[in-house]
Amino acid sequence: MAAAKRSAGLLVFRRADAGIEVLLGHMGGPFWARKDAGAWSIPKGEYDADEPPQAAARREFAEELGMPPPDGPLIELGEVRQAGGKTVSAWAVEGELDPADVVPGTFRLEWPRGSGRMQEFPEVDRVAWFGLDSARAKLVSAQRDLLDRLVRRLGE
Repeated sequence: MAAAKRSAGLLVFRRADAGIEVLLGHMGGPFWARKDAGAWSIPKGEYDADEPPQAAARREFAEELGMPPPDGPLIELGEVRQAGGKTVSAWAVEGELDPADVVPGTFRLEWPRGSGRMQEFPEVDRVAWFGLDSARAKLVSAQRDLLDRLVRRLGE
């Protein structure tokens, strides 16, 4: 039996007048193109057993968004298990970045399925800041708990 896949990611947050805001990416590719609610994610990706999860989270952020993650101490948010069985280890980091500066990485996928034609798609097709309530509606369901953990860790 194959081992369950593991991903690591960063939840970037900032303090705004209206409260905490988080940076999310809308998942790229044809499956997510017309979806909004439940189609956003923290920047994350898979890693091998020989790579430390925190290093993988930083690497994946850079690969997915085309920019380095914010400097600063990481706040451990623990793990969540997504519907497909993948375990995501997550950390939060405070930072400020302009979504217009994002240059997303890409992936190749046979599309349409069964056509034999490979196409390239962005890892994320847009990035935006959201208040916590909006973020809960946007995030894939398993990652919503990360927002509550962030609030608890910040004591807000």
